[in-house]
Parts: sequence; structure tokens; C-alpha cells
Amino acid sequence: MAGMVKGPAIFLAQFAGDAPPFNTFDRMCKWAASLGYTGVQIPAWDGRLFDLAKAAGSKSYCDEIAGTAKSHGLAITELATHVIGQLVAVHPAYDEAFDAFAPKETHGKPKERQQWAVQQMLHAAKASQHLGLTAHPTFSGALAWPYVYPWPQRAPGLIETAFEELANRWKPILNAFDEAGVDVAYEIHPCEDLFDGTTFERFLDAVKGHKRCTINYDPSHFILQQLDYLEFIDIYHERISAFHVKDAEFNPTGRQGVYSGYASWIDRAGRFRSLGDGQADFSGIFSKMAQYGYSSWAVLEWECCLKHPEDGAREGAEFIKHHIIRVTDKAFDDFAGGAIDKKQIKRALGLR
Repeated sequence: MAGMVKGPAIFLAQFAGDAPPFNTFDRMCKWAASLGYTGVQIPAWDGRLFDLAKAAGSKSYCDEIAGTAKSHGLAITELATHVIGQLVAVHPAYDEAFDAFAPKETHGKPKERQQWAVQQMLHAAKASQHLGLTAHPTFSGALAWPYVYPWPQRAPGLIETAFEELANRWKPILNAFDEAGVDVAYEIHPCEDLFDGTTFERFLDAVKGHKRCTINYDPSHFILQQLDYLEFIDIYHERISAFHVKDAEFNPTGRQGVYSGYASWIDRAGRFRSLGDGQADFSGIFSKMAQYGYSSWAVLEWECCLKHPEDGAREGAEFIKHHIIRVTDKAFDDFAGGAIDKKQIKRALGLR
């Protein structure tokens, strides 16, 4: 066993806002600590909480940020760059929508927007290093997603070319994170080209098994795809470096299934839910994490179409704390054993 899951922690992205206590990092830390959290994951794109460029260039600024968290009894678990990583690779069909994630001067300029995103990711590598972090959750972006369902038939070589290009864009970023000693933890997520185990393996092959190419495990996205999220841990545990604790439910009907008929979130067959309100087997998930020695953070990512976010955050701290397994340092049947006696062992085996 490598250790024990740390937590509970909370991803601040879905809670940050313009009104107190959600409008500054200090106030959000005080709020999170009051709920029982011991760690916070910072959305690196939210200027109300964090200055990414400044963090990349100033170790003292990072020390101040870490000091603010520590003053409330919190650790910084990771920086996250989901909406920035998304822009490393954008299919033209999504250009206008994803411009909203980038500075105005790059709007309508896909090449400039991508260059900006790459630079931000390089900043994130340095900032993570300054903060002494070991993992970095993000999105891969997507070039092939519009072709996920093969109708009309995909042109031969289309997927291979898309992943080759995706790998070429990420290799310099992965190398920068390697220099910083930080894993890039791709959240396996629909609408990204890395949306299941098969696509992760395809990308991993394309980056030649890069040691910093890892996974941010989030079971909610697997429930909505009807993928075996427990076996996923069995298969990929060596590549899991971050963990979003998020619940979901899938209730197909005679009218809709996985694709949910363009329905709103509240009317979809697959919905994200607050912890404990969905279908995820978190006892099984935390058991698998303990079994394989996952010793990093369990981070609440709250998304729910029904429950108020502050209730979800309050309940989530206790939920995660309850599920973290204190890993044993001895076998349960040690009491029945005795001192090692080699002669006795040989007699038991009928050896002389």
C-alpha cells in the first residue's frame, strides 16, 4: 500500500462568484474550512481567485496563496485548467462557443487562441511547481468529437490523424510538466477526444507512453456513458493521479437513453447529482482506491440539476470523510499466527 486517500477537498470552480464569500480566495478558504474541508482545488482560469501568469513568474506569490490556504487549515490540492486545456484543440464547429473561454483579443482567431492556451498551460506547469503540487487536472480538447458516431462513414485515417495532431499539440506541454515534476491528469470526459479508456490508450500511444500523461478519475462521466467505472480503476490505477468525487444517475426510458434527446439537464436520462443522491458506488470506488494505494486527494466536484450548491458542498465534506478508508497496516488474521519457524514450515509441507 502506498498510502491513504487525502481529503475531503473541494473544487472551487462551481462555487466562485461575485458576491461574498465566493469572490476571493481568502473568503472561499474560510468558507470551505467551515464546512470541514481540508483541501481546495483552484480553478486557475478564475482571476477572482488566482493570477496564473503571476504564479508562474513568482514563487513568493505562490507562497502567499499557499499561506492563505494554510491560515484556514487547508492545503492546495491541485491547480486545474479544464477550460484552458479545452482550447489546446478545438474543432472549427465549436470555435464561436469556445471563444468565450479566451481573451477577447483572440476571438475569431483560432490560431491565436490556441497559442494563448498553450502559453497558459506552460504557466500552469510552472505555477504548480512553485506550489509544490504533483498533479494537474485538465481537459484534452477535441478535434475528432464531431465524428464520434460514424455516420456518414468516417474517412479512413481520420481518427488516426486527429490523435496524431492532438499528441503533437500536447507533447511540449507534457514535457514542460515533466520538467516541473507534475503529472497532467486528463479528465476523461464526453466532448473531449479522451472520453473513455480506449481513447485514453490511443492518446497514450500517440505520446509514446509519456510518464506525465495520467488521468483525473471522475465516475460521473462513466455512469452517463454506461461504462464500468470500477473496472476502469482496475485497468488504469497506475495512471490515476487525481480524483473528482462526483455523483450521477442514468435512468433510461422508452423515449431516451445515453444521448438524452437534447433534453435539458433536469429532463435527461443521465444527470449529474450531489454526492449520495446518484447511483455511483462510492464504497466500491474508495475501496478500489485503497486497494491500489491511491494516496492523493479526493476532491468534491459539485454539479447537480436539483440541489442547491451550498447544500451540496456542506453534505459533500462529510460524505467524502465517511468514505475515506484508513488503510490497515496489518492483516486481520495476524492474531492467529505465530513466529516464523522454518522447520515447522517444512514439516507442514511434508518436506524433510
